[in-house]
Amino acid sequence: MAYQNIDGVRVWGNPDSGALAQAKTCSETGNVVQTLLMADHHKGYSQPIGGVVVYDGQISPSGVGYDIACGNKAVRTNLFAQDIKPGLKKIMDEIARKISFGVGRVNNERVDHDLFDDPDWAVYRAVGQQEHDKLKALAQSQLGTVGSGNHFVDLFEETETGRLWIANHFGSRGFGHKTASGFINLAAGRAFLANAPGEKMDQPPVLLDLNSELGDMYYRAMKLAGRYAYAGRDYVIRQVLAILGAEADIEVHNHHNYAWKETHNGREVVVVRKGATPSAPGQVGFIGGSMGDISVIVKGKDSIENRESYYSTVHGAGRIMSRTQAAGKMNWKTRSRSGGQITTEQMLEAVRDFGVELRGAGTDESPFVYRKLQEVLDAHAETIEVMHVLKPIGVCMAGADEFDPYKD
Repeated sequence: MAYQNIDGVRVWGNPDSGALAQAKTCSETGNVVQTLLMADHHKGYSQPIGGVVVYDGQISPSGVGYDIACGNKAVRTNLFAQDIKPGLKKIMDEIARKISFGVGRVNNERVDHDLFDDPDWAVYRAVGQQEHDKLKALAQSQLGTVGSGNHFVDLFEETETGRLWIANHFGSRGFGHKTASGFINLAAGRAFLANAPGEKMDQPPVLLDLNSELGDMYYRAMKLAGRYAYAGRDYVIRQVLAILGAEADIEVHNHHNYAWKETHNGREVVVVRKGATPSAPGQVGFIGGSMGDISVIVKGKDSIENRESYYSTVHGAGRIMSRTQAAGKMNWKTRSRSGGQITTEQMLEAVRDFGVELRGAGTDESPFVYRKLQEVLDAHAETIEVMHVLKPIGVCMAGADEFDPYKD
């Protein structure tokens, strides 16, 4: 097997001591069946990024995290990358102009969707009318916005065929963030909309029994945030297809921050994946590299090791440098940065050398802050098969100084 068993935690790739300590804390809290670290793991809030925790009858709002249902949608278009390369600069300008990055909207288009009639909105009404109205209004105002941080809209050239792909990466925006913080508040006996005290990165996970009233409410709210994230990613892909005048013939869509009810080894369990892609046999998923690296479409293998991974794999290359290490500290009053190991010039040179037309992005998202994707894919070679290798030709993200409290 390619994984190590370290104090009961199944670890793919090189173990990160901080993430491993968090995984051990998760293992020792609640009704845990198994804890795992994918090869792209690093420290997160309570449950590490790239961490998978399998529970018997429990769910963890802190494990799913603040960006509920963050994930990717990728589509193959009927175009070849060569068709658009002469006009790529204008196309990327149009994507940056028409799609809303950061916290605001660049257009006043209201995105209607039947999810706003979903019966699970009753969960928020049960919490309180004010909470329901506030979160629903926020959700309606932000549907179809991408946010900042590591969220993106990219164009890719498939290395084998030259076909043009589109992919995006974001989740449930402010609606998901306030849902997560609200249920973490309720679990601690605070009001849903209360300002939570500063929580420590290494604190034990917040757990709810799935058959309790609060656990059932959170599960339904999380599912609604999942629908919301899918709707947002669908909308953005449609926008880019319209800009390109293209159609899609293959579609790949998956969450990687979510809790799933699944059956493993003959029993129903709750699999909480935070920064981990579901990879059941035959299941197709998107795994993104940095803006200066490949991304891939993968399919889960029917293998012993995949069963032992609880059908989970990496969600990206994995961060090896924190945002502050890379970009320094931002003073929002003076709009200036101090410190930081990566310069804008270094980032721009790296993406230019890789043949990428870049819009937005800060040095905290430069290729230097991530592992090489192939390294983490190699660690999971027995669990996933690479179907399509995609090379970025256009990357669009929020600007370096774009403040967004719901970014990732």
